[in-house]
Amino acid sequence: MSLRLKYILYLLSIHLLFAGVAALLLAQNRLWLIAIEVVFVISFIIGLKLAGGLFGTLDLIRDGAEFIKESDFTPRFREVGHPEMNQLLDIYNRMADHLREERIRLQEQHFLMDRILNTSPTGFIILDFNGRVADANPAAEKMMQASAGSLKGKALLEMGDPFGRTLADLKIAESKIIVLWGSRRIKCSRFEFLDRGFTRSVLVLEELTEELRQTESAAYGKLIRIMSHEVNNSTGAVNSLLNSCLNYSPQLRDEDRKDFETALRVVISRTAQLNSFMRNFADVVRLPPPQPAPCGVHLLLQDTALLMKEEIQKAGVQIEWNLTVSQLSVNLDRAQMEQVLVNIFKNGLEAMQGGGKLTIQTGIRDDRKYLSIEDTGCGMSAEVQANLFVPFFSTKANGQGIGLTLIQEILTHHHFDFALESKPNGPTRFTIFF
Repeated sequence: MSLRLKYILYLLSIHLLFAGVAALLLAQNRLWLIAIEVVFVISFIIGLKLAGGLFGTLDLIRDGAEFIKESDFTPRFREVGHPEMNQLLDIYNRMADHLREERIRLQEQHFLMDRILNTSPTGFIILDFNGRVADANPAAEKMMQASAGSLKGKALLEMGDPFGRTLADLKIAESKIIVLWGSRRIKCSRFEFLDRGFTRSVLVLEELTEELRQTESAAYGKLIRIMSHEVNNSTGAVNSLLNSCLNYSPQLRDEDRKDFETALRVVISRTAQLNSFMRNFADVVRLPPPQPAPCGVHLLLQDTALLMKEEIQKAGVQIEWNLTVSQLSVNLDRAQMEQVLVNIFKNGLEAMQGGGKLTIQTGIRDDRKYLSIEDTGCGMSAEVQANLFVPFFSTKANGQGIGLTLIQEILTHHHFDFALESKPNGPTRFTIFF
């Protein structure tokens, strides 16, 4: 039974009781009885009106509470003619207006933040209160090669390498760099924020690959230009003097002439080799933009294998062909891509000097055409892999450290993704995604 009905029944009971008592006491005086009964009726009507006003106010309060409960701040209440109630309604209306404006502001901020997160090249992984993944933006999905749905609810250690352990070990405000396949570098940082009064963590993943590549390219480009300028100037003058000295050989005795000419020609040959050495470095810096044209990748591979036939036979290496895509035509610069393949072949052959197998494969992975070349060499350590694409880094005694740098420059200019995967005492595979 509602409070309104109880109050009305109470008024009715009181008035009926007094009306009955009045009837008993004034049964002999009808005029007074009628007058008192009229007064009771008027009192009852006034009580009903007061009850209606009182409970109408309570109805407004109840409606306001319902609107707040449902987070609906659009309705407004009009004045009801009671000063106290009007003051309360005015406070409610102002509060609802403020909450509505605050909600709109938060929705706009949320929409802006959502757009920023979805379009940002920086990856964000938000953890819940238990340290498990609550959400991840598209950039983080791409870097981790996993969808946000598959990451949600996972603990960091459950993500697997190379991200899992590194992210789990990150301390607040600490940063670490993860080396991925190819030459990719990801900077990982961890920060905290407050959510409903509790601390949560967000992981920030920043792609440094292109930034580092451009910085390295500018640095070694400047170094090579300086070296090339100095070496060419010096060797040009030295060769000129040496060739001039050869003109004096007829003036020497016969027994001295041969040694003199041999010594000068050795020095001239060495300076020529030094010039060639510098040209190899300069070719990386002066690499022209690719001129893409349709090219059959299988034919390019076969031509490269034919070009390297003598070195392949000398190393005692067998080639296994696994070309699963019948027609693999790609827009690329054939001359530059041939340089890439020659360098990959050479690296594989040098890793298998005692003999082995070079597997050449083409196919489609994740709707992308790819080419992979795998050798059965001794593999590489994690330390070597971390420095593979660093200019001038080489594990060979006489290596110049520009082969992989040249490969990286050519493939980057073609906008081809690539991966160099290797494990100690295991195969090494170079994959190019077209």
